[in-house]
Order: sequence, then structure tokens, then C-alpha cells
Amino acid sequence: MSDMYTPKASDRFTFGLWTVGNIGRDPFGDPVRNPIDPVYSVHKLAELGAWGVSLHDDDLVPFDATPQERDGIVREFRKALDETGLVVPMATTNLFHHPIFKDGAFTSSDKEVRAFALRKTMAAIDLGVEVGVSTYVFWGGREGAETDAYRNPADAVKWFREAINYLSEYVLDQGYGIRFALEPKPNEPRGDLYLPTVGHALHFISTLDHPDMVGVNPELAHETMAGLNFVHAVAQALEAGKLFHIDLNDQQPGRYDQDFRFASENPKRAFFLIKLLEDSGYDGPLHFDAHPYRTEDEEGVWAFARGCMRSYLVLKEKVRRFHADPEITALLAELRERDNAYGGPEASAGYTSDGAAALRQQTFDIEDMAQRGRRYEELDQLVMELLLGAR
Repeated sequence: MSDMYTPKASDRFTFGLWTVGNIGRDPFGDPVRNPIDPVYSVHKLAELGAWGVSLHDDDLVPFDATPQERDGIVREFRKALDETGLVVPMATTNLFHHPIFKDGAFTSSDKEVRAFALRKTMAAIDLGVEVGVSTYVFWGGREGAETDAYRNPADAVKWFREAINYLSEYVLDQGYGIRFALEPKPNEPRGDLYLPTVGHALHFISTLDHPDMVGVNPELAHETMAGLNFVHAVAQALEAGKLFHIDLNDQQPGRYDQDFRFASENPKRAFFLIKLLEDSGYDGPLHFDAHPYRTEDEEGVWAFARGCMRSYLVLKEKVRRFHADPEITALLAELRERDNAYGGPEASAGYTSDGAAALRQQTFDIEDMAQRGRRYEELDQLVMELLLGAR
């Protein structure tokens, strides 16, 4: 299949090794697919038009690998990257799978576990730099609790801050030109996680020793799990200059972390997300952190990967049509002209004593303002017709 929605490297699509490599195990059932070798995944993703691949340390190098085994694995992986032209823009550390992390990693109540988590992460950062990453992500999957009967959550936040500060200094000391991104999530696998939303993460970043080095990696499913609007979360990160990376998938609100194929559940929300990203000029990786359905064999895995990329491109084209549609653009222009007709004192001009005095004296026609319709029903219907192919 080759058409205007066929992905190519310039689209900047990336996949985690753990996404296409997902074996379909869940809490109620055994695996349904065999593991996929990372080198094979690199070649298949390149064949499908992806730009890059991301990884946890353990996705590539097994937890108990010897130094010799580690070097051999990395050598073969880098060879595959060279052969295909794929890049590795992001890496992260698996601090959630091994039983040692059952009560957290950076926020574990056990000081020895916290030290081991730091050492594992330093080694994983070294690995990431070796394969060319520019952004290093921290998802605190076990950084949370089911009960607050023992650990003071304020201590947990302090320990989390100490870890990120320590690793920031490590990166600076080593001369690595990378930056960090925190990935918030409200819950799962812990009952509650300590950085549940983008807003929590942005505030946490402001308390760090090197806040300029740290941004966020928001995931569509994570904010949606909590019933929040992911587009608004991404907008807040963009406005703060902190959107360092993004995870794309889909999700039904109020469910477990479903990690569905991008735009498969709510294409309208995905449309507004893509519109925000494209209009903002975001030029980072478009990373799919999703899983094929458990019903699928390997062929279904690659259909899933192809579908994620095609859905983005289809909706990106819808964004272009939105901006080119004469009825939509005329309505937007009419609304904006009216909204900007006011020429009196207001906040965007900045505060002055004289300005505040003038605002106090400003005459407003309250009745007229209250009666102005927004025409959002009309505009939203035009969007729906665009998405449904009626325009």
C-alpha cells in the first residue's frame, strides 16, 4: 500500500521496542506471541517507514547479561541502526519489572534499593548515549503506594528529587548532551503514583537543581485514564517550553492503561492533538507507546504499527483541510475579529497604576456581552463533517 498516507522517515515516527515487542501477556492470561528480537524489529520498522526506535535498558540488554554479552548485543543493534538509518531519540530505564522494585525505585523506603536504582539508571544512561539518544525519559511506574501507613509521601517526593538532581549532575559530569523528561501517570501498576499528571510534573521540575535540563513526556492514555483532556495537558507543556517528548496511543477514560493503537478510540481528540502539535511547530519525535491487541499474531503487530502511523497522517491531512476550508476559515475570522474588537485596558498590556485606574473606569456593556453567542456548535459540526468525510 503506497499513497499519501504512507509513512516516511521525515514524519519522525518512532516506536518503543516494548511496543511491537509486546507478547500479549496480561494479569489474566499467558503470552500469545513470541518475543521479537530487537534487531529484527529495527529492520521491520524501517521497512514500514518509521524514523526511530526507543528502548528500556532491559528491552535490549537482559537484566542479568554479562559485560561481554552486553557489548555483543549493543554491537549488533548499532549495526542494524547503521544498516537501516533508524535513530534512537529516546531511552529509559526499567525500574518496575524486577521484584527489587516492588515498593518503588527512586522512592523506595529501602535506602539500598534507591542506591541500586541510581546505579542501574546511570548504566542505562550510558547505554542510551552509546546508541545516540538525545532525551532520557523517567516513568515512575513503581513510584507510588497502595497505603500511606508507613512512608510519608513528602519523603518520597524528596527522594525522587534527590535522584533526578543526582542523575542531572552525573550527565553534566560525563559531558553527555542529553536532557530528561518525566512521564506522569495517575496510577497502575501502583494504586497511586506520586507524579500523576503533567501539572504535578511541571511543578516538580521547578523544584529541581537543574530545571532547564528536565521537561515532560506526556502520554495520551495516562491523562485520559483520569478523565483529563490530554490536549490541554500538552498545551500546558508547550506553553512552558517543556514538551521534550510525547507518547501517542489511545484510551477509554476510567479504564486500566489500555495502550490502544493511536486514534482508534477517539479520533476527534486525536485530531485536536495533532492540530495543536502541528500548529505549534513541535518538531520532536512522534512516539507511539501502544500495544497490539492480544488477539494478534506477528502479522497483526506490524499492521498495528502501520496503523498508528497512517492514522496520524490521515488526521494531519484533516488539519490541513481545516485550515484551508473556506467556511471554517471565514467563521474563525469573524469570531476573531469580534473577540479582538475591544481596545481598552486589559491584562496582556501588562500592569501599570494608570492602566489599573483606567480599567476601573472602563465602561462595559454587560447585557451585550452576555448575549453574544459563541457559534461553537456550528464550528464543532464543521469539524465533525470534516472528520467524517462530508467536507
